[in-house]
Amino acid sequence: MPYYENVFIARQEISASQVDALSETFTKAIEDLGGKVTKREYWGLRSLAFRIKKNRKGHYVMFNIDGPPSLIQELERQMQINEDILRYLTIRVDELDPEQSVMMQVRSGRGEERGRREGRPRFDDSRGGADSNSRREDRAPREDRAPREDRAPREDRAAAKDAERQGATNEEGKPV
Repeated sequence: MPYYENVFIARQEISASQVDALSETFTKAIEDLGGKVTKREYWGLRSLAFRIKKNRKGHYVMFNIDGPPSLIQELERQMQINEDILRYLTIRVDELDPEQSVMMQVRSGRGEERGRREGRPRFDDSRGGADSNSRREDRAPREDRAPREDRAPREDRAAAKDAERQGATNEEGKPV
């Protein structure tokens, strides 16, 4: 018999236990029609790429099915009738993979990948975090301007620029 993978998305309003009951119903229908579900995975409540029937999230479930094509037609008919199913997709595959799907592997491996990496700060200090002052002290002064203590206060510099624009000068001929 041919092999199939079926994924369906259920509405976000139903609970996980209702999704489990729904997948039990489909499993029983598959077995009644002479097929066999070799693997069933619940991928959880996930965000959708776009709204489907006013839903932003959906419960994802995947089946590996071993059965005749007539079984798939009946299964898709039942999914089309069910109001809790937003979308479904069935594809024919050459062989069924007994391992976890990629979606389940990503989900189980999350904790290891999100751990703190060695040598990196816990958060980004470039926006003025706890260690940003120490970074400023380590930074070399810019070459194109005098050190801060040798410069006039900001207000005086602004007044000098305004006077320069207006053409005012003092006794020495310098702009005021």
